[in-house]
Amino acid sequence: MADLHQGLVVAHLGKGIAVEVSEDAGLATAQLVLCQTLRKLDTVVVGDRVMLSMSSPEQGRIEQIQPRRSVLQRPSRGNDTRPVAANLDTIFIVFAAEPECDFLLLDQYLAICENCNIDAALVLNKVDLPLSPAVETGLAYYQNLGYSLHRVSANQKIGIDGLQQVLSHQTSMFAGQSGVGKSSLTNALLPDRNLKINSVSEITRHGRHTTTAATLYHLPGGGDLIDSPGVAIFGLAGLSEGQLAWGYREFQPYISKCRFNDCRHVNDKDCSVRLAVEEGQIATERYQRFLKLREKMPPGNRS
Repeated sequence: MADLHQGLVVAHLGKGIAVEVSEDAGLATAQLVLCQTLRKLDTVVVGDRVMLSMSSPEQGRIEQIQPRRSVLQRPSRGNDTRPVAANLDTIFIVFAAEPECDFLLLDQYLAICENCNIDAALVLNKVDLPLSPAVETGLAYYQNLGYSLHRVSANQKIGIDGLQQVLSHQTSMFAGQSGVGKSSLTNALLPDRNLKINSVSEITRHGRHTTTAATLYHLPGGGDLIDSPGVAIFGLAGLSEGQLAWGYREFQPYISKCRFNDCRHVNDKDCSVRLAVEEGQIATERYQRFLKLREKMPPGNRS
């Protein structure tokens, strides 16, 4: 077998997969290689660390996928799921004063992260706009749960340097509802983003490329950002009813105290989670949103 080299998947292209190969391949600098994959391999996604063989300095084949420390899934056909990004450290959930904050969607993102070995953090964009007292109260609740909050304005360049410092030395992704400014944030952090896109395009020899899922960028101040516009909503893919409950961080101390191991935390007898809601230890609004998300789950995922 040809020598294998380490690489980082940075984009999916129509003609193959763009892999960044480091100096261990005998290259003077890191270089992009257009790769195909072995058919027997699982789906290769952006963020994957891979081993590849090279038939030329610009072409190769992915032979192995290195173990992933995390993988983000999204719904596919039926009740199936498919991976969209790997080895994420943190998902930054972006929201703003306008459009109005969708706390149900926010809870959904947090529940996914809690179950995927991915940290979650909150980013309030457009801080130059007034925020309602109700949203401020909601933010304080999430902060009390241990979720960090970063207040920024992509357009006014407020808080961008501080956010960049947080993003350095990790692999991150922005998620959030449409209109909150995810693209503006990405552009503020990546002023030469179009140049990076063009460099990926060059390996296909067919102009500007079209990514099918995500693109990984190296941030100027350190760290990697996976930009995935198609992952605005990644659903409750693959979560069981029990995992959804575990995804609510403040439920966790009470779940093991329920009378029944398979407690659904709905109408079950001696449910410690519901008791905590009644006693004010868990916010009623969060519990009500848990019930709504539970109803959104595929029937096969509920007991």
